[in-house]
Amino acid sequence: MKKLIGITVFLVLLYGALLAADPNANWTYNHINLGERIGLYGIVGLGAGLLIITGGIDLSIGAVAGLSATLLAMLLVDYQWPPPLAILTVLGMGCLIGLINGLIVTKLRLQAFIVTLCGLFIYRGLARWIAADEEKGLGQGFAEWKYALYESRDVFGLPMFLVIFLPLALAAAVFLHFSIYGRYFYAIGSNERAARYSGIATDRYKILAYVICAGMASLYAVLYLLKYNSAKPSGTGEFLELYAIAAAVLGGCSLRGGEGTIYGIFIGTCILWILPMLTNMWGISSQLQFIVIGIALLLGAILDETLRRREKV
Repeated sequence: MKKLIGITVFLVLLYGALLAADPNANWTYNHINLGERIGLYGIVGLGAGLLIITGGIDLSIGAVAGLSATLLAMLLVDYQWPPPLAILTVLGMGCLIGLINGLIVTKLRLQAFIVTLCGLFIYRGLARWIAADEEKGLGQGFAEWKYALYESRDVFGLPMFLVIFLPLALAAAVFLHFSIYGRYFYAIGSNERAARYSGIATDRYKILAYVICAGMASLYAVLYLLKYNSAKPSGTGEFLELYAIAAAVLGGCSLRGGEGTIYGIFIGTCILWILPMLTNMWGISSQLQFIVIGIALLLGAILDETLRRREKV
């Protein structure tokens, strides 16, 4: 609880500093841009956070997103698939990748770090191979889909990406905090052996976490392609796994597992994207944004460890 209060206060201070940085700024545009980023990256943050709570990790999130975006563009343009069928196929592929990752981790007992690191290379290489390492785009087509999912802001004036993210976050909160299955996630992350001895099907729920994480990466890819209109097999989704993990950790998820909340992941995502916007308004070079994010993440980790040690005393 102290951690959640602390990051909430930090977010409020950051937001206040953002408003004070440039009173003459176009805040309507800035808030829409911020809302889009929070919604888009919050989706993968949810997937990564749920997986981290179970004690897992996925370093292939960005590669899965790159493969999914590339494949979707090819299905829609090169093969003329109907958009609903193409989108469902890509989402299904993402879930299948998560299933494969989960099965290897649970059944072969390999470290998740190694499995998903290998997946990072495999899925990125597969994207480059199927596209012949060429950029794939939608051109001028699918205008109605682009308008509905990106340009339209008819739901309380909010960006559609945020409108999509909020119900997902609500569903994840109900699952994690108000269902017995969410308690299983916490139990597995806290002590997997004890959870197994207590009768929990630990492998099944760990696999579910990997499926959710990879599925969210594919959903991100669908929204990304409709926003940016093209995908680069070698670049789309690059560093995405780092943003997702950083948002979860900033929001209070412990990489040891067994800790974290959906609210915290949301706050962590907000902090992650307010920081770069604030540095821009302060005139700090964009090349230094990664340094600012890295320092914030390091301070969050230090705070987490400090609070943990005090609780043990």
